[in-house]
Amino acid sequence: MLLKIGLGFVVIGALVVLAWSQQRILMYAPDPTRVDPATAGLSTVQEIKLRTPDGVELIAWYHPAQPGQPTLLYFHGNAGNLLSRAGRMEEFIAKGRGMLMLSYRGYGGSGGKPTEKNNFSDAHLAYQWLLEQGIKAADIIAYGESLGSGVAVQLAASNPVGGVILDAPYTSIADVGARIYPFLPVQVLILDRYDSLSRINQINAPLLIVHGDQDDLIPIAMGRELHEGAVQPKQFSSIIGGGHSDHHLFGSYDVIHTWIDGTWTTFRSKQLKEKVGT
Repeated sequence: MLLKIGLGFVVIGALVVLAWSQQRILMYAPDPTRVDPATAGLSTVQEIKLRTPDGVELIAWYHPAQPGQPTLLYFHGNAGNLLSRAGRMEEFIAKGRGMLMLSYRGYGGSGGKPTEKNNFSDAHLAYQWLLEQGIKAADIIAYGESLGSGVAVQLAASNPVGGVILDAPYTSIADVGARIYPFLPVQVLILDRYDSLSRINQINAPLLIVHGDQDDLIPIAMGRELHEGAVQPKQFSSIIGGGHSDHHLFGSYDVIHTWIDGTWTTFRSKQLKEKVGT
């Protein structure tokens, strides 16, 4: 009996060590394939290259906004590459929105390897690039999809933005990991935590959260918890019938466009009037 118990502890210990050492391989699922926007059917979208302070070249797709429209600084989800999001980009630029869609390190032609620290640093680099193009911070909406929701929250919590859209967000990656691997001490071992819940109340811009009520990867309860922790103005939209990556088929695009044309536009107009008044 003692031998069996000892062997059990050895096996568990080996699993813990393996999970800790390989956690970023388990966490990130990059598709390194680089595809130019034209090949993806986006003939008016420009591929740009950003050089990080540590010398890594990042790939991003950019389309300028029409006058009076915001620019979405888009942080994509875990799997795939920019090609996987071409349809999303087409949807928003068709409405006149601008978009800068950054490819994380290791994804879609970008060099390096993704980590929480690198993704946060690279998000700030992309944000600064937009400012250098003459785009005002108030006209930038940080948009985070799934994994990217943690990147968007961190960016908006530490930089002025005009709005934030969170698409199927989590409270933290540690919470998601603990749900997927309940037999492992994920909360203790995880390195890249993406703790959005502790930062969400630091965002001082209109917030929209969209979450499919049938999401079986990141439960909608996490989106609701983030909404509860955020400050006004904020909106939570449960997309009935939507899963983790398909809620646009159930009306989430309409919700987002309505929010931009309503809440964001009203908030931006108020800011401009107050600025003129001063």
